[in-house]
Amino acid sequence: MEIWIRQAADSDSAKTAQKLADAFTKASGTPTKVVAIFDDFETKLNQQAAQKQLPDIVINDTAQIGTMQSQGWLQEVDKASLAGGDQVSELAWKAATASDGKTYAAPFSGQAFALFIRKDWREKVGMEPPETWEDLAELATAFTEKDPDGNGKKDTSGFVIPAGTKRGYASWYASSLIYANGGDFVKANGPGTFTATMNDPKTVEAVQYLQDQFCTTKTVNPGAVSNDTTVTHEVFEKGQGGIYLTGPYVLARFVESIGTDKIEVVPVPKGPSGGPGTLGEGENVYLMAGSENQEAQKKFAEFAISAEGQRIGMNKDANGAIVRLPVNTQVDMAAERQDPRWKVFQESYEHAVYAPPVTNWAPIRQDSADSINAVWADCGADVKAKMEELNTKLTQELQSQKAS
Repeated sequence: MEIWIRQAADSDSAKTAQKLADAFTKASGTPTKVVAIFDDFETKLNQQAAQKQLPDIVINDTAQIGTMQSQGWLQEVDKASLAGGDQVSELAWKAATASDGKTYAAPFSGQAFALFIRKDWREKVGMEPPETWEDLAELATAFTEKDPDGNGKKDTSGFVIPAGTKRGYASWYASSLIYANGGDFVKANGPGTFTATMNDPKTVEAVQYLQDQFCTTKTVNPGAVSNDTTVTHEVFEKGQGGIYLTGPYVLARFVESIGTDKIEVVPVPKGPSGGPGTLGEGENVYLMAGSENQEAQKKFAEFAISAEGQRIGMNKDANGAIVRLPVNTQVDMAAERQDPRWKVFQESYEHAVYAPPVTNWAPIRQDSADSINAVWADCGADVKAKMEELNTKLTQELQSQKAS
């Protein structure tokens, strides 16, 4: 049985996926082959689909469910007949549900986003962990102005942000603050139908807050508007900035590269007009259509959501976790991971917001990223006007997807 996962080959995460597959083979007797691909993952899946040679299992982002289901790649999953399905959190099951209300995957991993902060810098400038957006802006200003690394130079920034447009990073980053303020990109208004909400004052306020960091207080790392996460991880590690809003998958990496005593994790503060909220993401186990191994597919899904499968995927505190937050409610994360910073992500997940199950989320994320990036890159841009334009564009996209 062939299992594809969106991870770099030979990475720690790919090795964890191999451990999971090996444990499944030992438990079930079904031979497996793990294929780890990071670059052009969706393109290569398309090529396999064109040849009618889809893998049996794909472990991929929850946000891909609409695209994959609309192309006929996925088998429907009867969660009532899936052993252990009743132990999986309802929020995770929601992320395995498409716009038609049917379930097309088994949840595998959840994650919520929070703030990584240089604790040593914060203590150097004599400030407390931020609890409001105002606190956060003030801390960013202190990191920019008060030489928190003590090298005698004004060469640090408050925020490090992957604000480029590649893979929609600008909207991906902004989404946590949008959700924390009670805003959204689109809202469901019935089964399979959505309304664009980028012109909602709560959404506009969040994008404006971030434009202020780029343009007014100038607390964002130079070059951010062109950067993706690969570059931004390194910017943070090199001590060029002190606040990074991202996911738990880099915790072990940053602890190793920066030092455990220098890193703290705090929740995204509730916005002035709504919240609490933050971006929720994760991975699902997709049972691909056309497989000759349907019974084995189901058994793998059951193993992946089981306590044993979840623990293997979590990989304790080490690098390479492919289960960030367990979706199985019977798994005690504190018993698996000793680092208390994981608890911040676990608690943030309780009010996390997943991308909506529109037929195709990719163009909505990309259009949003292009517009949001533009108002961060051009300090003369009117955020409210640009978000009105974006709202019109998203309305047209929803109409083209027959989802309005």
